[in-house]
Amino acid sequence: MDGKTIGYWVTTGLFSLMLGASGAAYLAGAMTEAVSGHLGYPLHFVYLLGTWKLLGAIALIVPLWPRVKEWAYAGFFFNLTGAAIAHAGVGDGIGEIMAPAVPLGLLLASYLLRPDRLSVTAGS
Repeated sequence: MDGKTIGYWVTTGLFSLMLGASGAAYLAGAMTEAVSGHLGYPLHFVYLLGTWKLLGAIALIVPLWPRVKEWAYAGFFFNLTGAAIAHAGVGDGIGEIMAPAVPLGLLLASYLLRPDRLSVTAGS
C-alpha cells in the first residue's frame, strides 16, 4: 500500500468514526439540547441529521459506490460548514464556530486522497 492510500484510509477512518459517533449520539438523544434547544432546529431535524451522518459514514468506509461517496462528501461538507454558520448565528464563541474545521479538514483530505477507482470521474 502506498502513502496516498494509507493517508486516504487514515483520514477516512478517523472522519467516519467521528461523524458516525456523532450520528449515533444524535439518534440516542444526546445532542437534542445542543441542536434543537441551543441552535433552534426542530426536534425532527436532530434525528434526520443523525440518520444521514450514520449512513454517510458507512458510505465513505465501504470501498464501493463512487456516486454515493460523492453525495456523502458533499452532504458532510454542507453539514460541517452549516454547523459553523449556525454556531455563529446564535452568537457562540470562536471555539464553537471553528470546531467543525477539524472534521472538515479530515473530510477534504479524504476526498483529495481517494483512489481513482472511487472517483466518479474515473473513466469519464
